[in-house]
Amino acid sequence: MPTRKALIRRPSPRLAEGLVTHLERTEIDVDLALQQWETYAETLREHGWETVETEPADDCPDSVFVEDTVVMYRNVALIARPGAESRRPETAAVEETLAALGCSVNWVWEPGTLDGGDVLKVGDTIYVGRGGRTNAAGVQQLRAAFEPLGARVVAVPVSKVLHLKSAVTALPDSTVIGYEPLVDAPSVFPRFLPVPEEPGSHVVLLGEGKLLMAASAPKTAEIFTDLGYQPVSVDISEFEKLEGCVTCLSVRLRDLYS
Repeated sequence: MPTRKALIRRPSPRLAEGLVTHLERTEIDVDLALQQWETYAETLREHGWETVETEPADDCPDSVFVEDTVVMYRNVALIARPGAESRRPETAAVEETLAALGCSVNWVWEPGTLDGGDVLKVGDTIYVGRGGRTNAAGVQQLRAAFEPLGARVVAVPVSKVLHLKSAVTALPDSTVIGYEPLVDAPSVFPRFLPVPEEPGSHVVLLGEGKLLMAASAPKTAEIFTDLGYQPVSVDISEFEKLEGCVTCLSVRLRDLYS
């Protein structure tokens, strides 16, 4: 049976110092962000996911975006080497947590850089964004780690957003969704559905047709409802100010060995 664990990490008290690349910096309400994070975690639990909280990294402002620290394929964890040097201390505790869960652990090594947010898995196809935070050596190491296990790795250009998954994610039927003005190459994906709002590009598959998504994309939620899915909306406004989205705040662990 697939596992339903979600790795999460409590926001740093220095969250307001987090990096911004494609947005202008705006004021962050750290207390509100913590409330939103707690609601996000509780929403996962309410829909059958066991949350696993890795050790906080209070000195790392961006550490709540735990997805960037690792890429999972089956039971294998590829520990990332973030493109932003200030984020590299975030990975050690995540590695320890995943090893304790029984994952087989691999690493991205210098000169490679890879952010987990640049990786979108659709079945056994792994799309990896080649852009600001992930370099060619990182793509090569991702391919070397996962193609022997049966994955097909496809590199995708990313220039208009921070990460690939800032632009696109996928529905349960493998249709890739995205806000087209921010997608470099929609033709890369066999099935692409444009959505009317940038935050509507991001969904976490909760199971049973339920889609965790940001409350800031109500028009997109209506489209998903019409397609037969059940949107589950959460307010993540403070994290959106730092280019974060619903996928960034957890790592879904679906294929751990029991």
